[in-house]
Amino acid sequence: MREKILNLFFVLFVFVLGVGCMYIVDEKLLASDGATKSITENRNVSITDNGIAEAVDKVYDAVVMIKNYQGGRYVGSGSGFVYKTDDKYGYILTNYHVVEDADKLSVVYSNEKEVDATILGGDEYLDVSVVRVDKSTVIKVAEIGSTKDLRLGDTIFAVGSPVGSEYYNTITRGVVSGLDRKITVSVKSTSDWVMKAIQVDAAINPGNSGGPLVNSNGEVIGINSMKLVDSSIEGMGFSIMIEDAMDYVNIFEQNKGIDRPLLGITLTNVDETRLLQRYNISLDPSIEYGVVVISVVEDSGAGKSGLKKGDVIIKLGDEKINNQAYLKYVLYSYKVGDSVNLTYIRDGKEYTTKVTLTKNDD
Repeated sequence: MREKILNLFFVLFVFVLGVGCMYIVDEKLLASDGATKSITENRNVSITDNGIAEAVDKVYDAVVMIKNYQGGRYVGSGSGFVYKTDDKYGYILTNYHVVEDADKLSVVYSNEKEVDATILGGDEYLDVSVVRVDKSTVIKVAEIGSTKDLRLGDTIFAVGSPVGSEYYNTITRGVVSGLDRKITVSVKSTSDWVMKAIQVDAAINPGNSGGPLVNSNGEVIGINSMKLVDSSIEGMGFSIMIEDAMDYVNIFEQNKGIDRPLLGITLTNVDETRLLQRYNISLDPSIEYGVVVISVVEDSGAGKSGLKKGDVIIKLGDEKINNQAYLKYVLYSYKVGDSVNLTYIRDGKEYTTKVTLTKNDD
C-alpha cells in the first residue's frame, strides 16, 4: 500500500515537473516569438513603389502625337514633345522621318485636342525636325536635361504613341543599356550614315519615333528614333542624344538647312570589288578598311590637297574611317571652311595631307 502511494506521488511529481518544463519552454517560445515578431516589425519597412510616376507627371502633358497627311490622306503617325514657347508659338521636336513628305500635319495633345501644325525645318541625317503650333494650344513644356552624367543602368522611360491613337501616350520603362552607340543606317542610299545614339531596353515601337527619352528626374535626354527588329533580338532601342538635336533647333526654327562640308571626291568602300574593277583600281589585299577615291573634283579641297584616284582614306582628323558611312559621319562633324588632316594610303605607303572643306550644295 505504501509503495502504491509512493508510486502515485512519483507519477504526480513527474507530471507537475513536466507541466512546469512545458510552461517554461512555452514561455521561452513565446519570448522567442515575441522577439522575432519585434524584429519583424522593426524591419517591416513600408515600401510604396511609385516608380517613375512623379517623373512621368512632369513630362506627360508636353508629349504629343503627330499625324502625317499626304495628298489629303492620313499616312501615319509618330510622337513629339513641346520643348519651348515664345509669345506666339509652341515648338515641338520630333524625328525627320515622322514628318517627311507631309503636306499637312496635325498634333494631338494629352487632353485629346487635335490642332494643325506647321513644319519649320529639319535634317534627314540628324533625323530631327521642328514643328510649330499656336501657343494657346500648348498644355505643358518639357524640361530639357543632359546626357553628360548619364550612366549605364540609369532608369529611363519613353513616352509616345506606339501603333497609333489606340495606344496613345504609352509609358515604357527601362534602363540605359549602352552609351555612344554608332548605328549604321540608310538615309539617301544603303548604309550611308552612322547615327550616334543611346541604347535602351525600354520598348520602342512604331509610333514612338520622335517621342522623348526621359530620365528619372522627368528631364528629356533623348529623342526616340529606332529599334533593331529581328526574331532573335529583343529590347534594343535607340535614341538621339538631346544635345545633338538642341545644337541645331535655332537653325530649324528659322527654316534653314545645315551647311554640310564637302571633300570633293567620289568614292567607294574597300570591299566593293566589282566597282573597283570597273574603275580599274587594284588594292593591296592587306588593306581591310577605309574608302577608295574613284575621282577628284579639280578645284575642291581634296583636289587642291593632292588626293588622286586609287588613294585609300583611312583617317579624317583623329577618327578612323571604316567605310563611306563613317567618312560622312566624321566629315559632317566639321564646318565649311575648316582645315582637317586626312590620312591615306598610296602605293603601300601612308601619307597625311591637309584639306580645306568647301560647301556642299546638294
